[in-house]
Amino acid sequence: MATQYGQYGQYGDYGDRSRQGEAPGAGAGGRRRHRLPAVLRAPVEARAWREFGYVLLSLPISIVLFTFAVTMLSVGAGLLVTFLGVPVLAAGLAACRGLGSVERARARGLLGLDVAAPEPLRPRGKGAMSWMGAVLKSGTSWRHVLYAVLHMPWAVFSFTVAITFWVYGWATLTYPLWFWLFPLYGGQDGLQLYGDDGHRVYLDNPFEITVTALLGLLITLATPWIVRALTTVDRVMVHGLLGPSRLASRVVELESDRGVVVDTAAADLRRIERDLHDGAQARLVALAMDLGLAKEKLREDPREAARMVDEAHGEVKTALQELRDLARGIHPAVLTDRGLDAALSSVASRCTVPVQVEVDLVERPAAAIEGIAYFTVSELLQNVSKHSGARSAAVDVWRVEERLMVQVSDDGVGGADASGGSGLAGLAGRLDAVDGILVVDSPVGGPTRVTAELPWRRGE
Repeated sequence: MATQYGQYGQYGDYGDRSRQGEAPGAGAGGRRRHRLPAVLRAPVEARAWREFGYVLLSLPISIVLFTFAVTMLSVGAGLLVTFLGVPVLAAGLAACRGLGSVERARARGLLGLDVAAPEPLRPRGKGAMSWMGAVLKSGTSWRHVLYAVLHMPWAVFSFTVAITFWVYGWATLTYPLWFWLFPLYGGQDGLQLYGDDGHRVYLDNPFEITVTALLGLLITLATPWIVRALTTVDRVMVHGLLGPSRLASRVVELESDRGVVVDTAAADLRRIERDLHDGAQARLVALAMDLGLAKEKLREDPREAARMVDEAHGEVKTALQELRDLARGIHPAVLTDRGLDAALSSVASRCTVPVQVEVDLVERPAAAIEGIAYFTVSELLQNVSKHSGARSAAVDVWRVEERLMVQVSDDGVGGADASGGSGLAGLAGRLDAVDGILVVDSPVGGPTRVTAELPWRRGE
C-alpha cells in the first residue's frame, strides 16, 4: 500500500509503488491491462474521440465567447464617458464568469479536467453599486475575459490541425475501400496526386494503394496524440484562467490548516486535562488522604503510621514520574536543550524493538518544526512497537534544500492503514497544517517506510 497525503514536492516520490490486492489483469489504479499497446488502440478509444469532440466544439464556442467579450468591452469602454459604461462592463464581466462555468463543465465532461470554481464575489455592501464594484475589481472576472479573447485564435488553430490530421488519416487509411469511386463516378483512374498538360499521376495500382493505406495508418495512429497535445494547452488555459487564483487557493488552504491546528490544539488540551485528572491529580488526592490517615495514626500506632508514610512516599515517586511523562509529551526538555539527535535517541530507547537513529543536520530548524518532527517520530515508533511485529527499525533525519526530511522504517509485517480516521491520517493532517507531506509505503508483508517532509525554517 502506498499512500500519499498532500502533493509531491520537487524532491521526488518515495519508495516503489507496489500495489497489493489488485485483480489479475489489472494495472495502475485497478485499471484493466490491455493486450494492445496504447499507440495502437488510441484511435478507437473513447478518450481520443472525446478530446477530438472538445476541439471541434471549441471553435464555435470560442467564436461566441470572443464576439461577446469584445463587444461588451468595446461598448462598455465607449460608454464610460457616461455612467452607462459601468453597468455594461459589469454585466459583460459577470456574463463572462457565467460562460466560464460552462467551459469548466465542458472540460470536466470531455477532458476529465476537474477545475474548482473560482472564489465568489464579495461585495462590501448591499445594492447594485457594491455588486458592480466587486465585479469590476475582481481579478477572476478579468481572467475570464482574457480567456475569451485568447482562446479563439487557439481554437481556430487546434480545430484546423485536428480536422486536417483526422480527415487525411482516416481517408488515406480507408483508401483501398473507396478508390474505385473515382473511375466509376469521376472518370479518373484514382486519386490524382499530380497533373499538368503532359502527364498525370494517380494512385491506382496495388502497390501505391498499399503505401497510401500504410501512410494513412501512421497518420491515424499519430492523430490522437497530436489532438491530446493540443488539448493540453486548453487544459492549461482552463486551469489557469477559469479556476481559482493561486492566492485564493492558498487562502482557502490556510483557512483549512488553521482549523486543523485549532482542533489539534483543543484535542491536546483535552488529553492533557484527562491525563492530569485521571493520573497525577487522582494519585495526589489519594496521597493526601493517605497522609491524613497516617497523621491520625501517628500517636496511636507509630509503626502503622510509618508504613503508611512509606507507601505515600512511593505514591509521590509514581506521581512525579507521571508528571515527567506528561511534561515530556508536551515538549521534552532534552529537545529544547540538545536538539533532535538526542531527543530522538531518547524516544528510540523506549521502543520495544532496536532502533537505529541517524540525524544529519548541520543546524537546527525552528522550534515549531523541530517539535513536529519529534512528535512525528514518537507516534511512528509507537506504531512500530504496537502493530508492526518488526525486529528492527530505523529513523533517518536529513535536510534537502529547504525541506526537513524524516523517515521511519521497519521490517515488520507491513499493511499500515492510512485511511481516514487512523492515527496516520491524523498525523498527516498535522503535517499538512504546516505545509508538510506524509508518504506511507507499506505493502502487505513489509517492509514499511513512512516519510515526512516538513518545510525548513531556520531556528533563532
